[in-house]
This record gives sequence, C-alpha cells and structure tokens, in this order.
Amino acid sequence: MSSTTMKHPKGLYLLFFTEMWERFSYYGMRAMLILYLTKSALEGGLGFDVRQASLIYGFFTGFVYFTPLIGGWLADNYLGQRKSITIGGLTMMLGQFCLATKADPLFLTIGLLLLIVGNGFFKPNIAVLVGDLYPLTDSRKDSAFTIFYMGVNIGALIAPLVTGYLAVTYGYRWGFFTAGAGMLLGQVFYNELSNRLLGQIGKKPVIRKDENGKGEKKPLTKDEKDRTMVIFILVAFCTFFWAGFEQAGSSMSLYTEKFINRDILGYTIPTEWLQSVNPVFIITLAPVFSVLWNLLSRYHKEPSIPVKMGCGMILLGLGFVLMVGAALERENCISADAKANLLWLIGAYLLHTMGELCLSPIGLSMVSKLSPVRLVSFMMGVWFLSSFLANIAGGVIASFFSQLGALSIFASIAVVSVLLGIILLSMSSWLSIKMRGIK
Repeated sequence: MSSTTMKHPKGLYLLFFTEMWERFSYYGMRAMLILYLTKSALEGGLGFDVRQASLIYGFFTGFVYFTPLIGGWLADNYLGQRKSITIGGLTMMLGQFCLATKADPLFLTIGLLLLIVGNGFFKPNIAVLVGDLYPLTDSRKDSAFTIFYMGVNIGALIAPLVTGYLAVTYGYRWGFFTAGAGMLLGQVFYNELSNRLLGQIGKKPVIRKDENGKGEKKPLTKDEKDRTMVIFILVAFCTFFWAGFEQAGSSMSLYTEKFINRDILGYTIPTEWLQSVNPVFIITLAPVFSVLWNLLSRYHKEPSIPVKMGCGMILLGLGFVLMVGAALERENCISADAKANLLWLIGAYLLHTMGELCLSPIGLSMVSKLSPVRLVSFMMGVWFLSSFLANIAGGVIASFFSQLGALSIFASIAVVSVLLGIILLSMSSWLSIKMRGIK
C-alpha cells in the first residue's frame, strides 16, 4: 500500500479494540488503587497510611513497565508477539479477579504481581504489531499510533466511570471484578479475529530478516547504533515526563480528594471519575493531532520526533503551573477548609494531555522506526523502561505529599519539566541527524 494514502489496514482497528479493553482493565483498577489502599477496612479498603500506599502504588505502576523489557525479549526469541499478547491478557485477567476476591494484603500482593507479569507480555508486543502493519518508512505510522492511542484512552475514559461507580456503590471488589471482565472481553475478540485481520504478522518467534531476506546475526551497523542511541536518549528524557504525568494517579488524586471543590449542582463528583478527564481530552484531540501530523507531512513541515517530545515536556510543566495556581488559591484563603476551583485541575489535565499526544504515541512510532528490526520488541520494552523508572520516582515523590506540601511538589515538577523540554529542543537538530534519514 502506498504510504501516501490515508487509509489504514483493518488490523489496526482490531489492535485498537484489543488495547481499549486492556486499558479499561488497567485504568479501571488504577483509578481505585490509591484510594483502595488508603481507605479504612470499614470503607472496604486496606487502611494503609498515605506514605506506604504511595510507595506501593509507585512500585506497582513502575514494575508494570519494567516487565515489557523481558516480555519483548521472549516474544522476539521464543513466543512471537501474537501468543505473548494472549498470555499477557489472560494473566492480567486473573490478577484483577484475585484483587476482587478479598480485601486482604495477600490477595493484593498476588493480584498486583499477576498484573505486572501479564503487562510484560502484553504491552510491548501489541505496539510492535501496530508498527508491523506498515513498511518501515511509511509516513502513516505517526498517524496510526495516534489512532491506536485513542483506543488506549477510550478504555481509560470508560473505566474510572464504571469501576469508580461500582466501587463507591457496591464495594471495591466489584470494581476489580469488572476490570477483569473487560480484559476477558478484549481477549475473546482478539483471538477470534486476529487470524483474519492480521494474517501471519507476529505469529512466529523467527529472527527478523534484513532487506535481502537474510537472518540478522551480524553486529549492528553504524546507522543502527546511532538510531539506537537516539532511542536511549529520548527514553531518558521521557522518564522525567512520566514521573510528572503519573502524579495524576497519586499526588494529584490525593490533592483532588482533599482540596479540590468537586461539588457541581449539589452533587459531589467522585475523585475516581476525574481520572476520565485526561482520556476525554485524548479522544477529542487525538484525531486533531493525527490529521495535523498527516497534513504537515504532506507539505514537508512536520516537526521532528525530538521537537514534538520537547514541546510535550514543556506542556507538562505548564500543566503543573496551573496546579501551583490551585495550591496558591487555597493558601490565600482565610478558611482552612477552603478548596480550590475544579477548573485548575481541568486545565492541568488539558495541558498534560496535549503534552502526552506530542510524546507518547510519537514514542511508540519512533521505536518501531528506529529499532534494529531483529530487536524491535526488546526495544519497545526499553521504551517502557522510562515508565518503570518514572512510576517508581513518581511514587517516591507522592510519598512526600504530606511532608512537603502540594505547592512544593507541583512547583518543582513544573520547573524541571520546562527546563528539560528546552534542553531537548536545543538538541533536536543533532538527534535528527543521528536518526539517519528516519523521520
């Protein structure tokens, strides 16, 4: 298929749907997790203090993004991407059902471990399949990954609304059970339709071939080394982005619960529901960004990958500037019970979403373009390694929420994010050269 056509293969939409249900499962659980950990036993929770709960949250969400490194290597060498996705999906389903069984530290531990292992098999390999639907230099790839990213966020939008409602109304176990059921549904459709829509892509753990059809056992070429170096440099920058971005599920969620006015027309919005704001913006803006990248590409004016990512980091920092505004609004009030306007939070989520669209789907596309072909699943795991380090760092940051205060935390993240974004923009020309003709 010509790279100039706007039409995408049908397999993209199967992967879109599969990822949507996996993200429904993950984000449905994530929206409840910090509150489940900190609520008392009478409220259906486990009663951990904020510091301990934040560390559990951070290490869990961190290791969810470490295991893709292992899962990607196993897929490249032994399992193939297709089988790995099924193994991962079913393992995560069991993890959710384990969390739903009983509010107990043992079931919590087993459930979170199963989710960590399952995500390692699932996460890198479905992204690789998206890239494999297109030729290496196909200009539709950034657009395709942006469309795929909408699937991520449709699931992330629906999940907190459904699981949050069930958790508040019937108890957390029903929220976790529903998250597991969503994972099961996605796997049923994936296994029923993948042969028809994906053909032979990702079926066998074969050594990937070079342009001459030969197995690639030879050392990396100079161009491959340069491109791999670019991946590692951008992963390092993205680690800082995700450390700030993932505060949405920890410190920003804790701040929202206590200090944001969630009352609208006499109804108090559950904190879990506000986890859906980011996906709403993603679904709204992703088509705009997808069309924008295609349009700019057509006129040879599309920004390079490093420029897009640098802008994403600056937008994240500006979002935390708004959270600083929320903290200052409260500090300037006489009443200790005063709460900040909800619009501060909504504005922060909007800017964070725009930053995410400049960085996350572009990063997935970047790895599929720049990776040596025989290492693409492994390198996708390297990409997710940034989220592993970031979530642990984010959990540690959130654990100081009570000690340092929201203003200090939000202001520090804002300053660091903007500065790093400016540094990345200043390096963009050099990084583009090292990408050796890949855009």
